[in-house]
Amino acid sequence: MTDVANRHGLPTDWTEARLLEASGITKRFAGITALNAVDLDVEHGEMVGLIGPNGAGKTTLFNCLLGMLRPEQGEVVFDGQEIGGLPVHKRARLGIGRTFQRLELFGGTTVRDHFMVAERQRNRSGHLWKDLLNLSDPTGDEMAKVDAMIELLGLQREADRPVEALSLGRGRLVELGRALMTQPKLLLLDEPSSGLDVKETAALAERLATVQAQHEFAVLLVEHDVEMVQSLVTRLYVLDFGTRIAVGPTDEVLSDAAVRKAYLGDVV
Repeated sequence: MTDVANRHGLPTDWTEARLLEASGITKRFAGITALNAVDLDVEHGEMVGLIGPNGAGKTTLFNCLLGMLRPEQGEVVFDGQEIGGLPVHKRARLGIGRTFQRLELFGGTTVRDHFMVAERQRNRSGHLWKDLLNLSDPTGDEMAKVDAMIELLGLQREADRPVEALSLGRGRLVELGRALMTQPKLLLLDEPSSGLDVKETAALAERLATVQAQHEFAVLLVEHDVEMVQSLVTRLYVLDFGTRIAVGPTDEVLSDAAVRKAYLGDVV
């Protein structure tokens, strides 16, 4: 039984079924191989990192896992189910959430609105556009869940402010909260520190670690900030030119000579 299983008090046979297992993922664009037979897995409750230089194939792999792209070869199994033929929304309903490198929030709406829409989409109740236009009244249970997320992320002061008035760092928290409202089993984070300064990045990493420890969802993190990666993930994958060149414990991988040459630009 792994340390992760021990920490969460899971049964001894738990590790036999990983939450996510992608094998042999190959993706080509106009004859160029963006991913070359990439394997990757994430266990229940585990925080895993995915790094590599620009153009390494990280976002392409994310999009293959999400169903936004279909690989030419390979298999994706999530929570024991092969999902290669499922569209994005059906994968989301199985428990795969994500945030984007470019902040994507609805203009003219509040923090509370974002969380309410996410809650209703999870339950598939009401109509998205009605919710955005405030034409349907929230239930007591919905309000309680939204308030709990606002408190969890420390957004009480901003709860009823329009998202346009928020700093980028607070906006990142809103996007994180919106993803968490769907109660994901696995959260894919694509460059969550993009555009943030050092202080904002540290605050986001601290908040994410706290929330993940409380809710025990798994995380697959793509991130260029090495300090953030080291502070959060226990295991690390490295891609270079679409090929996996390393996998293992975070500190061990980051000290590998081939990784440092490819990712950190060190001369070996």
